[in-house]
Amino acid sequence: MIASDLNSFYSEMGIDPKLAELGYKIEEDLKDRFRAIDKTAEYNQLKILKAMQDNRVSDVHFAATTGYGYNDIGRDTLERVYADVFHAEDALVRPQLISGTHALTVALFGNLKPGDELLSPVGKPYDTLEGVIGIKKTRGSLAEYGITYKQVDLLPDGSIDYDGIRKAIGPKTRMVTIQRSKGYADRPTLSVEQIGELISFMKDIKPDLVCMVDNCYGEFVETIEPTDFGADLCVGSLIKNPGGGLAPIGGYITGKTEYVDNAACRLTAPGLGKEVGATLGLNQSLYQGLFLAPQVVSGALKGAIFAARLYENFGFSVRPGSFDDRYDIIQAVTLGSKEAVIAFCEGIQAAAPVDSFVAPVPWAMPGYNCDVIMAAGAFVQGSSIELSADAPIKPPYTVFFQGGLTWHHAKYGILKSLQRLYEKGLVSL
Repeated sequence: MIASDLNSFYSEMGIDPKLAELGYKIEEDLKDRFRAIDKTAEYNQLKILKAMQDNRVSDVHFAATTGYGYNDIGRDTLERVYADVFHAEDALVRPQLISGTHALTVALFGNLKPGDELLSPVGKPYDTLEGVIGIKKTRGSLAEYGITYKQVDLLPDGSIDYDGIRKAIGPKTRMVTIQRSKGYADRPTLSVEQIGELISFMKDIKPDLVCMVDNCYGEFVETIEPTDFGADLCVGSLIKNPGGGLAPIGGYITGKTEYVDNAACRLTAPGLGKEVGATLGLNQSLYQGLFLAPQVVSGALKGAIFAARLYENFGFSVRPGSFDDRYDIIQAVTLGSKEAVIAFCEGIQAAAPVDSFVAPVPWAMPGYNCDVIMAAGAFVQGSSIELSADAPIKPPYTVFFQGGLTWHHAKYGILKSLQRLYEKGLVSL
């Protein structure tokens, strides 16, 4: 009876019965992968629970502070929880960090001085960092402060160019930025173990390097984090994985105390650092979002793997494949045309709980070097742990799908994306 009702409901929600049946089959094919994801979530749930218990989290930590935010014990305790979860010395977790890009910017400006060099050993970073670094001429960039930049591209097979990195590290190289996720690049996401090997290699060459990892989209996908494997700084956004869909804003910087403090002095002011910064009643959402994050991430991972398997069935190129190891929640699907990308994003938008009735269109989004289309009917604007998809409108026309606060919503969203391609005559069922 339930199965019959479910089929009827999918049909009522605009999913062709043949597509719904294919969805059930794919879900059955993936049950072993899903079981492994649940085990990782269980481990990470216990890790976060222990950190909260060890730091004696109480409802007094949810109280609001205003103004300067002196003696905000909820904020200070949350930062100790983050430090423990990431096995780091210290953490900066603030609603004043408005995005992952902003958190990375604060960490970079806090730890680089004029004359220093920044190195990316894994190719070009995400588009929004081009202006921060000065790859793209932008007011207030690192380049304007006399900080130079160098990068070593990955090898054609996606592996790390260790010989190139050895040659690139010089006397002025002060800091390294390692982007864990692929961004809009056609490359594999890096595992924590790969990142650890890379950091060890570089520190053997120059021990005083400050190694920062852009951890966006990767938190709680594995049972380990980059700070477990030698990262001096690990940086991310609270409206991605670690906010669990409840954080309305914020970012985190965790790692060695010296470098976290340097970032804090850049976020607030020298001499003030972590001592100030009101939380305005947001602490409960930040604590509870972190607590829920392992389960939310597990649902997003299942959705990503389901998306890979579904689109593989229709002959599309996907990265990673449905049975490949995964190190972030992003699923890339190469669709081959602008029309297919737009249709995919229309389907994701139509599956959203918020703004399902609007149509996403490509536009010149600030910080990007081409038109971008973004689908995200989210409770929190721009939250990419919620069901979302985005794509640069340029060949090979690859769309990047991520999120879903629950597995079942992620499943419906990806079915709806393919349904939209079918309705536009771009695939056949």
